[in-house]
Order: sequence, then C-alpha cells, then structure tokens
Amino acid sequence: MAGVGQVDAKAVGGGDIQRLVDKAQVLVEALPYIRAFYGKTVVIKYGGHAMTNEDLKRAVATDIVLMRYVGMKPVLVHGGGPEISAMMKKVGKEAQFVDGLRVTDRETVEIAEMVLVGKINKAIVSLLNAHGGRAVGLSGKDGALIQTRKHLHRKNGSTTGELVDLGYVGDVEKIDPDIINAMVEAGYIPVVAPIGTDAGGVSYNINADYVAGELAAALRAHKLVLLTDVEGIFSSEAGRRHLISTLTAREAQGLIHAGEISGGMIPKVEACITALRGGVPRTHIIDGRIPHSLLLEVFTDCGVGTMVTNDEEE
Repeated sequence: MAGVGQVDAKAVGGGDIQRLVDKAQVLVEALPYIRAFYGKTVVIKYGGHAMTNEDLKRAVATDIVLMRYVGMKPVLVHGGGPEISAMMKKVGKEAQFVDGLRVTDRETVEIAEMVLVGKINKAIVSLLNAHGGRAVGLSGKDGALIQTRKHLHRKNGSTTGELVDLGYVGDVEKIDPDIINAMVEAGYIPVVAPIGTDAGGVSYNINADYVAGELAAALRAHKLVLLTDVEGIFSSEAGRRHLISTLTAREAQGLIHAGEISGGMIPKVEACITALRGGVPRTHIIDGRIPHSLLLEVFTDCGVGTMVTNDEEE
C-alpha cells in the first residue's frame, strides 16, 4: 500500500506511470551534472561508426543540441577518413597509413579538403540545425584558426624510430580560438574540419584527434570527449584483454611504448595527453556505437569508455 502522500503507480496508471517516473528519475540524476557543466566548454571529436550509421548520426546530433540547450558549450571536431578513402578509390588512388596517419600527397590533400570541408562539414552542420541547433561550419583556414607545420613522423610514436615522410600531413603549431569563442558566445555550435595552412598558405590535412586535443587545450575546455569504434582503452594481463576505466596520462604513454595501444588509437590517446597537459581536467574515449553515449558520459553516474586523467591524480 502506498504511504501517506504517496501515489501507487500500479493503482493509477500501471506501467505508463512507472515509465514516466523512470524518466523523471533520469532527469533528477542528470541535474547535478547539468549544474556542474553549465557554461562549460566541451570539445567533442566526432568520428567512426557514429558518422556513418543514420540512427547514430541522429542520436549524436540530438545529444549535442541538448547539451547546448542546457547551457553547455559544445564544440565539434570531425574526421572523415572512410569518405576520403572512398573518394581516393574513385579516382584510382590507394589509401596508405602509418601509425593511423594517412600518407598524403598533393592530390590527396586536395581530395581531403574537398571531402572534409565541402561535404562532411556541411552535412554535419545541416544535421545539427535540423535537430534544433544553430551550427556553423569552419575549417582551420577560417579566421586563422589553425596554423600548421609539416608533420615529421617517427614510427610507433617513439623519439628514435624511423623517420617517415607523410607528405601534406600537418601538426598544429598554434590555435587562435577567437573565432570559436565569438561563435560560442553568440549561441552557435562550431563544427571544425581538420584542414589548416602553414605560414606560406600551403594546405595540410591534420589528424582530427590531434586537432581536438589542441583545440580543447586552447579553449581551456572542461572536457574532451572522443567518439570511437571501440569500448575504450584495453590492456592485457595474463593473456586476457580488459577494458581500463581510468588511467593517467603517464600510464597511457607507457601503453603506447609497450605496443598495447597501436594504430588509430595512438592519435586518440595522444590527443587526450595533449589536452591534459594544456589544462583540460578530464578526457574521455568512449564507444560512439552506443546510442546517446555522449549523454551517458556527461549526464549520468555510470559513464562509459575510458577516462584519461592528469598524472597528479594517481
């Protein structure tokens, strides 16, 4: 029997009332996080399966627009590797990668800019706007947002490995966040394509993970969240792999050197380390294949994926 002042859900509506109560409980659980993150900048790296599956695309757009409506300041950085590779295949070029980074000749960087800026960026902006947001597309060229230098790459992320020329692949030399800040303060959701130029105006394709890490640091973001196609960072013990829920930047770097983190995960983990070194309190690598994984990470007690923290938190 319901107590005094209480309503028996079964008596007045059965399952329908209980579902409403459950929804209300979700909002109650989210309230402390909404309060904590109000007015805070969150940089989101958007990539992987979440960019190709229609249901997941809608879920991500809804999550980002909701974040903006509850007072957060989401900034989106997107990749587009599979679409670049598909376009390369159409023109008879084969994609090549070293440690997750695309080998990029002059023709390839033109293809990358066309796909990233002209196609993917505009599609994401349209999707966010269709879900009630006010999104604006940018590349690193706009407002001198991303100043770039040629990337000098050593294999396996080491300082002594073989030097490999990746062509028109860039590193972020400097980020001028003024244009991002202006758009955020005006109520817009910036959507950034990872193309930048050097001092001579030469275009470079930049790994979107690295852009997200550098941008999070430049904006002094509260969080960096990277959507991936894996559950998070894994480690091996006694021949078995297990998901790591939390680790420090130093521990993550050690896993790279040990070869436990390899390929496309290296730029993601290094982006987290860059953001942390730049003053971002928390970074997260989460499974973008889970619908609304962004909301689960930001607004619930459980969280998903792997959180990478500063070494001081050991």
